[in-house]
Amino acid sequence: MATFTSDGLQIAFDARDPAPGGSWLILVHGFSSNRHEGWRRTGWYAALERRGMGFAALDQRGHGESAKPHDPALYGRAAMARDVLALMDHLGAARADLFGYSMGARTALEVALTAPDRVSNLILGGVGDALFSPRETASAGTLAAAMRAADPETITEPMLRSFRQFADEQGEDLEALAACTEAVNPPLDPDALGTLPMPVRVIAGMQDRLAGAPEGLAARFAYGKGVTLPGCDHFSAIPHGLTKAAVFDFLDGVDDEDPWGR
Repeated sequence: MATFTSDGLQIAFDARDPAPGGSWLILVHGFSSNRHEGWRRTGWYAALERRGMGFAALDQRGHGESAKPHDPALYGRAAMARDVLALMDHLGAARADLFGYSMGARTALEVALTAPDRVSNLILGGVGDALFSPRETASAGTLAAAMRAADPETITEPMLRSFRQFADEQGEDLEALAACTEAVNPPLDPDALGTLPMPVRVIAGMQDRLAGAPEGLAARFAYGKGVTLPGCDHFSAIPHGLTKAAVFDFLDGVDDEDPWGR
């Protein structure tokens, strides 16, 4: 297991060096997931290796094999973003393409807002125009309660139960995950998104009721474009070939035509 230190915490990661002159793609997983479940098992490692791409995937703090503090003050977008930037420093990557999914998309967006000169291309998956919904803040307490529930069968909201079952399947530290959701974050500034200088791709499934429409969020960026994946929900979009096609087309510069004719 490769590790580096960020804010005094040990962070686990995997990496495959890019070819000489090539660029890094940094992968940032979602809530209650980890680098193996979010990226290796879903075929992303294999797809990137087949393309000869350099990539690195970290376990966000509180997840996988990284440190799992139980203090909400040690989480939040700024802290998670520092971990990504520390990974890039550890790799010697002055700039990188950045792909975050769900909570990882929020981390990736924070990295871009904090250090826009270090992000060449930004990919936000599993998010959309619901990112600025009041529900985003209101749901944090119920998600923490779901992580702490003594019996997962008592969780009545299907999406919350899905996150809890997923966390249990991965053997995650439930108290660390609860603390992660309880971190206090300043509200995102919608106007700040329009100042970002890099191309942005926002990708979400048509049936993803958590994300909302990716096109609505993409419109807030100066160089943004949204892609809606037919037949995909929040969880099934991660391994889906349509997601991989949308990401690789974007990174390859094949992004002017809508492959579904809309």
